[in-house]
Amino acid sequence: MFNQYKPTWMVDKIYNITPAQLKSKGIDAVLTDLDNTLIAWNNPDGTPELLEWIKSMKEANIPVIVVSNNKASRIERAVNSLGLDYVSRAMKPFNKGFKEVERRYNLPNKHLVMIGDQLMTDIKGANSAGIRTILVKPIVETDAWNTQFNRAMEKKIMSYLVKKHPDMKWRTSLND
Repeated sequence: MFNQYKPTWMVDKIYNITPAQLKSKGIDAVLTDLDNTLIAWNNPDGTPELLEWIKSMKEANIPVIVVSNNKASRIERAVNSLGLDYVSRAMKPFNKGFKEVERRYNLPNKHLVMIGDQLMTDIKGANSAGIRTILVKPIVETDAWNTQFNRAMEKKIMSYLVKKHPDMKWRTSLND
């Protein structure tokens, strides 16, 4: 029942995922959540570490596309200076936003990966679209009010998944 929430990989933070790791898995483009995955939900400016990660992806010709449930104005404020494309109002955990990326960029789902910090939205949504997933730890411990309920549910789901799938462990890269 909870397998729809099982990530393909679990990496402690997005910045530890390299272009070489992605290429070795046949991944040509990265979809990523915005809040608490790329940036702290309460700090839209990002970090030098984020800028370096995005630069490495661009140099490797791996597009990074933000797929977020936020409205366009919120996402644009955060990604405008980063030079990233985005899909707003993605309606995760439904697959609407993921299918929009596939159509807009003519990218088949087998060459995509979704990176996110939430099982309930990012992982479940990408899994339902047939896209591989990477769960990362949230950048900050606090969440916006609308995410707090999901976090409580995720603890129960994660506990179940870890018991059922001993391979579900936090790693420092995709190749650990």
